Amino acid sequence: MIKQENRKCVFAGTFDPPTLGHKAMVADCLKLFDEVVVAILVNPNKAPYFTVEQRKEMLALMFQNEPRLRVIAYTGTVAELLKEENTKFYVRGIRNGIDLDFENANYYASKKLDPDLVTVYLPCRQELLHVSSSMVRNSLQFGTPIDEYVTKEVKNYIQTAKNKA
Repeated sequence: MIKQENRKCVFAGTFDPPTLGHKAMVADCLKLFDEVVVAILVNPNKAPYFTVEQRKEMLALMFQNEPRLRVIAYTGTVAELLKEENTKFYVRGIRNGIDLDFENANYYASKKLDPDLVTVYLPCRQELLHVSSSMVRNSLQFGTPIDEYVTKEVKNYIQTAKNKA
């Protein structure tokens, strides 16, 4: 019998905040891979709505019963991250043609840094095409409901954080 190697992927993003779309994408990753590393990419030139620690806590709440998942924060290129995680599989979610164009441009830039990189594009579930972190942030700014965009755990976390502020 041939022993198969453990298949691990990285699913990276800003997760500002994590949404139902992110959760669905991770669920799909877990169908394909033995281990999923959810990486919060930190861009020092951007001012996110939530801190890195808050985003890590929200992701941990979303996936608290999933032992095959690990949440990290990372500053650097995806190519460097994949090498550090000892995997070549990078998963990206695609909602539409605009996402595909953006992801393809990033793919070609990353491929120059790491020719062994394998990007896996997964389509967004149809019922979640309207979901984005931007929609959540806009809803929070205008005080409108976020229920259709985030899990109950994330909604409760955000409400608790707002009450503390």
